[in-house]
Amino acid sequence: MILSCQNLTKAFSEKVIIQNASFHLEDYDKAAIVGINGAGKSTLIKMIIGELPADDGLVTLSKGKTMGYLAQHQSVTSTNTIYDELLTTKQYLIDLENQIHADEEQMKHVTGTALEELMNAYTRRMHEFELQNGYAYRSEITGVLKGLGFTEDEFSKEIHTLSGGQKTRVALSKLLLGNPDLIILDEPTNHLDMNSIAWLETFLMNYKGAVLIVSHDRYFLDRITNKIIEIDQTKVTTFTGNYTDYAVKKEQLRISERNAYLNQQRELAHQEEVIEKLKSFNREKSIKRAESREKMLQKVQVLDKPTEARTDMKIHLEPHILSGNDVLTVENLKKSFDGETLFSELSFQIKRGEHVAIIGDNGTGKTTILKMINELLTPDTGKITLGSKVHVGYYDQEQQLLTMENTLFDEISDAYPGMTNTQIRTTLAAYLFREEDVFKKVSALSGGERGRMSLAKLMLSKSNFLILDEPTNHLDITSKEILEDAINNYDGTVLYVSHDRYFINRTATRILELSNQSLTNYLGNYDYYLEKKTELSALNAVKVTETTNTSLVSSVSADSAIAPSALDWKAQKEEQSRKRKQENDLKKCEEKIAQLETRDKAIDEEMALPDVCTNVGRLNELSKEKDAISTELESLYEEWEVLAN
Repeated sequence: MILSCQNLTKAFSEKVIIQNASFHLEDYDKAAIVGINGAGKSTLIKMIIGELPADDGLVTLSKGKTMGYLAQHQSVTSTNTIYDELLTTKQYLIDLENQIHADEEQMKHVTGTALEELMNAYTRRMHEFELQNGYAYRSEITGVLKGLGFTEDEFSKEIHTLSGGQKTRVALSKLLLGNPDLIILDEPTNHLDMNSIAWLETFLMNYKGAVLIVSHDRYFLDRITNKIIEIDQTKVTTFTGNYTDYAVKKEQLRISERNAYLNQQRELAHQEEVIEKLKSFNREKSIKRAESREKMLQKVQVLDKPTEARTDMKIHLEPHILSGNDVLTVENLKKSFDGETLFSELSFQIKRGEHVAIIGDNGTGKTTILKMINELLTPDTGKITLGSKVHVGYYDQEQQLLTMENTLFDEISDAYPGMTNTQIRTTLAAYLFREEDVFKKVSALSGGERGRMSLAKLMLSKSNFLILDEPTNHLDITSKEILEDAINNYDGTVLYVSHDRYFINRTATRILELSNQSLTNYLGNYDYYLEKKTELSALNAVKVTETTNTSLVSSVSADSAIAPSALDWKAQKEEQSRKRKQENDLKKCEEKIAQLETRDKAIDEEMALPDVCTNVGRLNELSKEKDAISTELESLYEEWEVLAN
């Protein structure tokens, strides 16, 4: 066991946040803390890392174990470059490497006992250097930086010039390279694109230490976790399995608790009726029986009423009228900013009833497409056509469509002047804005509150074509699931941009991937996309255009889909040949590494021999050979890393 939390309690003023929380983590556990916004997730993390004292209870980290923590926001102001900043995590290896080189230089100038002592120290240092993977630490740094989305030309950027998101990625890189026994991450995927998230998932799944995560990314949690720690109304409960396992068990538990509560309430009501009836007989025996039953009732431990699942926020999306079958047609769309082309010749169609997700790396132009459809931006070239009777409802992730100086009440009243005061208050209450909250100004709301406000206006619009830009940003898991159910029950058409893979997996019927300035179409949800993406990884640069007859997809339309059968014979053969060559190169590289490592160990053994360790000339020869082997091995390790991908 690496971490134990026993009976932790924390309150602010008189409000109890966490009460008698007990759980533990084993050495290789991958666990997540979940709960609605405000449940106390960050409070629990702060108690674990010692930033916030518990009112009661005990946090114990096993003796000799190390812990690393990544907060959501970083304020790094170092003048180091990104690469140099990460080198600081390997300072002990750099120092050891310098000492080894110093030993090798000193060997040229000492003899006898001094040389023997130096050789023993040298051997110990070399052994430690190898154990700590010293020959590959630079490759490790490069791999982590690239995995988290940094390009090589960014390695030389100074930390203080980076954005907040980039600083967070640097901090995450340092934490991962530090290899603590327990990694604690607070919303680690917030500033990562999908490729970087996938890399981080693989890294954490294979991590030899324990991991504790706070995250709203359910797909991420599904891939990594084997334990869920839930905070619900101050109570902390541990569930084994990933997030989906937890969701199923939680629902079963909720139903069981609800049934037990209702059964007890029925029995209590029945007993009360019996008691009243016995008393109404007004006989000595019947009154004694009534009194006996009353005493029994007083001893019954009445169950608390369980919390209802997801009954707070209520979203019901319903189109006012039915649109035509052709909802949206985009033809040859092009957009550039400051001379840099985001995309060109972009064409796709959306039919009535489809739920289409646009995905892709940050900066590829996904939000730009939505803004052009909503006439907030003008395309350089191309045509956007809405179909017959199409009424658009737009959810803007930046909430620019909200009037900051309005109160919440006025925001609804201005948009829908026909609504009564009662109707407006009822609508706002459905999105958790109650009593005096309705007179708050929009500018005073948090990101999550503004998101709920935008959803309220979207629901009232009764549009038949919803265009959503990152609709799950700032929403807690419960609110996300409510929105997912609303979209799945929606009879209209949906086009959205999202990085939330769980949300995409539950709601999308089709995925458009924006990459290399073009779109690729996948019929299905996110799991289907991953499956097909893997099959077609060698062809992910193929452009989707109407004019390229030999491309994998001639145009992105409702009845086109990526499939292996679309690959022509020549492409398949070329791919098979490439894979065979890569496998052969990998095998040769591994054989060469094995030969050099064997020779390196043989040199160590020879240098330790009595007749050699006193022979300065021979020692110098062997040292030079070790240096050459070390240099070649470092190059081969990097080559192997590339070939193994």
